Amino acid sequence: MSSRAHDEATPLLEEQRPPQKTTPLPVAQLATVCLVRLADPISFCQIFPYINEFIAFLNLTDDPSQIGFYSGLVESSFAVAQLLSIYTCSRLSDSIGRRPVIMMGVLGVGIATICFGLSTSLTELLLSRSLAGLFAGTGPVNHAILGEITDHTNQAAAFPIYGLVWPFGGIIGPLIGGSLSEPAKKYEFFKDTIFDTYPYFLPCLIAGFVSLLGFFLAYICLEETLPSKTKSKHPSSEPSTDSSNNDGVSTTSTATATPSQPPATLLSLLRIPVIRTLCFSGFALESNVISFNVLFVLFSYTPISPSSGFGGLGFSASKIGFSLAVSGMISTSIQIFMLPFLLKRVKAEKIYGFSMRLWPVAFLGLPILGLIARLGAEPVVGGGLEVREGSTMYVLLWVGIGLVLAVARLGGLAYGVSMILVRNHTPNSEVLGTTNGLVQLAMCISRMISPTIVRSVFIFFFSWKLLDTNQTYSNFDHVFPSYLSAPKKPNQTTPITSTSCGIILWIALHTCHN
Repeated sequence: MSSRAHDEATPLLEEQRPPQKTTPLPVAQLATVCLVRLADPISFCQIFPYINEFIAFLNLTDDPSQIGFYSGLVESSFAVAQLLSIYTCSRLSDSIGRRPVIMMGVLGVGIATICFGLSTSLTELLLSRSLAGLFAGTGPVNHAILGEITDHTNQAAAFPIYGLVWPFGGIIGPLIGGSLSEPAKKYEFFKDTIFDTYPYFLPCLIAGFVSLLGFFLAYICLEETLPSKTKSKHPSSEPSTDSSNNDGVSTTSTATATPSQPPATLLSLLRIPVIRTLCFSGFALESNVISFNVLFVLFSYTPISPSSGFGGLGFSASKIGFSLAVSGMISTSIQIFMLPFLLKRVKAEKIYGFSMRLWPVAFLGLPILGLIARLGAEPVVGGGLEVREGSTMYVLLWVGIGLVLAVARLGGLAYGVSMILVRNHTPNSEVLGTTNGLVQLAMCISRMISPTIVRSVFIFFFSWKLLDTNQTYSNFDHVFPSYLSAPKKPNQTTPITSTSCGIILWIALHTCHN
């Protein structure tokens, strides 16, 4: 007789649960969140093409070498102000709701950006730019809304779309700034208008219009998603004690729900190991991304070393732009086609860890590219070296560039996955905004200091141990005017190997993921 007793009511075969139905995406909500998010990078990036000319136009200094200092001051004021407001905006959204904070932020960014184009002094430039940064601190609130309008059945479709918004804005912003600055000189239609007096007003007006459009769309389409606010809109007249309805979904009334927990503090969130790890790894992720982007441009522009060692790639501005465009296409393809596929089949934690471990590989690829460029370099008329187009080494170099950029963009997958991990590990939905703000605060700190560290280290080695002509430095300073005051000893010729390896080691040591 069998030792296992069977209950006659127990089915012989386990009941197979039907596959869970995918929740439809709230298209209007998602489109609104994406447009509001798009306003941030457009407003931030649209000044880059013309800020040096704007400083010169205002006659803020008689010394051309100081233009870089003032432009760097204006550019950094946005990031510093945003750093100061991110956590406050996030906490506020957990208190008064997501919708009012988002609307206030995008409206403020729009008005401040428009005022920037009408500035006539350094004080006005700094004030309008700082105000835009303060109001742009609502980025984590966007993340929180995205987490609250999606679930695990549709996040694989929503988060990759949202992840494309910032890179797309980073492309559109400089295009707006570069093509629409000084319109009275470029286009007959704008002559004898306000744009003669304010030649940089038009790009600011267009960027501000995008923000104002986001404000109106949020007013019309965006619904409140903070759980405590949505519950208060639908109170139950009679508490229900039923545990589930016909579909197995809990119908317990909010009136009988557990009393709301006290608001989480900064220290209480940092005591949670997963949140603490996401903050530290988010800092490392932002350091890797920003440092790689800065270093890739610097490395590409650096002439090929004529002596032993690696040197740079000796690219012109057009080739650098083309390589960055290739990087953008790779990033877009990965976000659209690869990330949704991975999210449906692999745990987010594993994707995140794999992406973070790719960054040392990406940095190690740069000196290898420099070695390929040196091996295939040929003298050119006027001096210098370059890899001849059409040669085998030229093809090999661009294949290598594509591979290195692909590895870096795969490392960038951690951005979208990070938002999912924050949502999944937030203690309760009432502090999702604060938790997102904490992680974004760590990223913002990294974003503020990483470019300065990498450029300073690069220029230190460059100015003391690299290359041979004053023309090299004048060209380099044209690309990075903020560092015109860097010491120069142009007669020394040792290569850039130490620079590459030093920064690679620095980044590798900071690429940590538990």
